[in-house]
This record gives sequence, structure tokens and C-alpha cells, in this order.
Amino acid sequence: MSDGLLIANALATWFMVGVIWLVQLLIYPSFRNIAPDRFRAEMLKHQTVTGRVVILPMLVELGTSLALLVFHPESALVWLGNVCVGAWGFSTVLVQVPQHTRLIADGLEVRTLANLVKYNWPRTIAWTLHGGICAALLWK
Repeated sequence: MSDGLLIANALATWFMVGVIWLVQLLIYPSFRNIAPDRFRAEMLKHQTVTGRVVILPMLVELGTSLALLVFHPESALVWLGNVCVGAWGFSTVLVQVPQHTRLIADGLEVRTLANLVKYNWPRTIAWTLHGGICAALLWK
């Protein structure tokens, strides 16, 4: 297996595993504590700052996952890793981004906030599984 590609993939994935658990257990639940009159501004700030932190690792993870698939299509673990990337990618675009958009537009909405936390679990699980797959690939 391509060592540099695999290491880059693992580092980006593990970085995002840390980020997603922080988001799931601390950041999203803490949105409840934001004053309603500051909520929209805080959501916009969160979106901007988080985007700056995660865009590069997400792109590295995506790119290196696809490259591993191109160079090692025989590896079931590489395929499974790409399934995980697809899961967090689709969940991000189709579920989480619309929830964030709704919170920015509508303000502190308890149901939307609960859904943001609840429906982030598939991303958290997908990233965590991909981290485990990366560890298994490195072990091999």
C-alpha cells in the first residue's frame, strides 16, 4: 500500500474524528446556552470558524480515500473507508448543512437544535469507523 497516501489519509481522518466527537459532545449541545439575541451571529461565527478548521482535512481525507481506491481497488478495507467518507459527506451536505441554515435563518429553535445533535450521530459513527479502518490499514 502507498505509505505516504495512507499516512495522509489516516492523519486527516483522525483529525476529523477528534473534531466530530468534540462537535457532537460539546459544541452542538452548547448551542442551547447562547442568548437568543446573539444566536444568529454566533451561528454565523461558528460556521465560518469551523469551515476554516475542517475544509482542508476533509478535502485531504476525501482525496486520499479516492486515491487509495484508484491504486488499491482490491482492498475491501479501502472500499469500506470510502463508504464511510460517502456517509459523512452525504450526511454533511444533505442533513447538517440544512439544519445549520435553518438555525441561522430561524434563530434558536429547540427542535432544530435537537435534530442537529441527533442527526450528527451518523457522521460521528462514519468518521470513527473510518479512523478504525485507517488504523487497520496502517497495521497491515
